[in-house]
Amino acid sequence: MLLIGICGASGSGKSTLAQDLARKITGRVVLINQDAYYRDHAYLPFEERAKINYDEPGVFEHDELLYDMKLLAEGRTITRKAYDYAQHCRADVGGEMIEPAETVIIEGIHAFYDERLRSMMDFRIFIRVDPDICLLRRVKRDIVERGREINGISEQYLATVKPMYEKYIRNYIEYADLIVAGGGKNARISDILAFYINGGQVKP
Repeated sequence: MLLIGICGASGSGKSTLAQDLARKITGRVVLINQDAYYRDHAYLPFEERAKINYDEPGVFEHDELLYDMKLLAEGRTITRKAYDYAQHCRADVGGEMIEPAETVIIEGIHAFYDERLRSMMDFRIFIRVDPDICLLRRVKRDIVERGREINGISEQYLATVKPMYEKYIRNYIEYADLIVAGGGKNARISDILAFYINGGQVKP
């Protein structure tokens, strides 16, 4: 199993690059979003769940993600994890399974945080984008896809997103094998990576 990690700020285009790369790689590819491994706080009232810092590393189930990656590497299936952004709680799809694949792509703001998982990655990509652009992309995404309001988005950005980027995320660049500038909509980069991963072959 080839394990690829994609890391970068919220709104940098990690999912876009991961999806484009997956389309161009031959063989079976599995995409894993680190957000699906948020800790479950369903036991808390909604108001308290909304106040949690979802941009700091400790809010993720790192052990659970690592365990799942080890299972896939051993050729075993895992259960699909999911997260409800509007309700701030886990929403795992009961019984849905993910089969092993030749290539697994993990993307997330703290994809490089856990040294154990990082050491399993065969290739690490960091997406470097101006924070102002990331903010604009995040605003659009959270309103359209996650049903949030602009006031809540701006408060969260100032309270947690920006501070955690400064403290953690921007420093993950030191672990990268490749730095992608300008965001995930970089067809040339995905073409080059896919060509390399496919052993010099172009996917038909």
